[in-house]
Amino acid sequence: MANGQETLEGVEWRIRVADGSSEALVPATGLARRAWLGLKGIIRRFASNVWRFLKRAWDVGANDPRKVIHCVKVGLALALVSLFYFIRPLYDGVGGNAMWALMTVVLVFETTVGKYIYIYIYTQTVFATFLAGFLAVGVHWLAARSGETLEPYVVGASVFLLASAATFSRLIPSVKSLFDYGAMVFTLTFSFVVVSGYRVDKLFEFAHHRISTIIIGTSLCIIVIMLVCPIWSGQELHSLIVRNMDKLADSLDGCVTQYFNQSGECTKLQGYKCVLSSKASEESMANFARWEPSHGKFNFRHPWRQYVKVGSSMRSCAYCIETLIGCISSENQAAKSIKKHFSTGCLKVSSCASNAIRELAENLKTMKKSSTIDLLVSEMNNAVQELESDLKLLPRLPEQSTVSENKTLDAACREATPTVPLMDIIQVVTLASMLIEISGRIEALVDDEEELARLAEFGINDDKCMQSEMKDKSLSGEEKN
Repeated sequence: MANGQETLEGVEWRIRVADGSSEALVPATGLARRAWLGLKGIIRRFASNVWRFLKRAWDVGANDPRKVIHCVKVGLALALVSLFYFIRPLYDGVGGNAMWALMTVVLVFETTVGKYIYIYIYTQTVFATFLAGFLAVGVHWLAARSGETLEPYVVGASVFLLASAATFSRLIPSVKSLFDYGAMVFTLTFSFVVVSGYRVDKLFEFAHHRISTIIIGTSLCIIVIMLVCPIWSGQELHSLIVRNMDKLADSLDGCVTQYFNQSGECTKLQGYKCVLSSKASEESMANFARWEPSHGKFNFRHPWRQYVKVGSSMRSCAYCIETLIGCISSENQAAKSIKKHFSTGCLKVSSCASNAIRELAENLKTMKKSSTIDLLVSEMNNAVQELESDLKLLPRLPEQSTVSENKTLDAACREATPTVPLMDIIQVVTLASMLIEISGRIEALVDDEEELARLAEFGINDDKCMQSEMKDKSLSGEEKN
């Protein structure tokens, strides 16, 4: 084989050209080939990264179309503001300061209507702009009276001091959460007006144009936000509470079912964490929703603060579920006989409690009241009483070894002595106690939602009322028989 390779390497390939002579063909060197392969690898990796990026971007837009809508609305608002540059009468009307309208749109555009109205119209934009304009005019007057020599020093010192103070305020957490944008607008407006006033004679006219461009930018923003696929803070809060209720019910039902039956989806067990982490979102949405006009099923005076109370009651239940999941994940597992004795009662309580939460979510979603929730709460309380009865029999439970195959656990309980080790029962007792506690907190959640239904004047779900009446009649008929 080696001799064959040497023979082939010694072969010279030649071609005949037009004049009858021949030329030798020189094969590509190994260096050029490696360079070509490396370039192909770079192009392939670049194309693969671009494709993955496009796929992730597509998934983000498909999972939450509101993000795509928000981007389109920002582009539309900027296009409308650009008309003040393209149309000569509009350009002349703002004195060539239309660029500030573009900057205003980029800075103030928000996703929800309520947040924009509260932060940028009612509070920060107007207040910060007028305060900065007033101080800039005052500094300009003081600098003009100090003489030509000291005027630039007065202007520079004022910009240094006020810009530093405004920037420092943005680093304070309490101020940043409420007035971050206002401090930024103040810094921009003051610096621009006071520095430009050093070279501009008609400072009041200049300040007037600056304020006009801010009004133009904010007005176009609110028009686009409210008219083009509006996203309401109130609707977002309403949907968030409904989703959290469903997640809370899934976590409660799933963790107990998984403990006794060794089944259930682990992903649903973590839904309660969304309830625990939604406090800040609920409070901010409720605050922004108060400034929104009437939309959909929500009036201007809709009781948004009551949603915060409902969310607080939900978190109270979620904390118990977190303790419950920590309990069932403990290394000290209960004896199988103890788990079997309590499985029916615990599963019934968790099922009734989760059904009650799901019914609350459905009532809130449809914004209608139904008497079914009263029946579900009654069933939950009955299940809790049965579980408490099982707990009272706990000191008489025998060890697993003392229960014969032909003897039931209840019969063995009547003959047994208190010989159950504490470590065999502590897990199940904790689990049962937490279920009883969760049931009590669910009743408080029901009361908060009923108060919300009263304040918001929810309608009546006639279909569920008819089903409830039919169920009561059937139960009464069975009792008579």
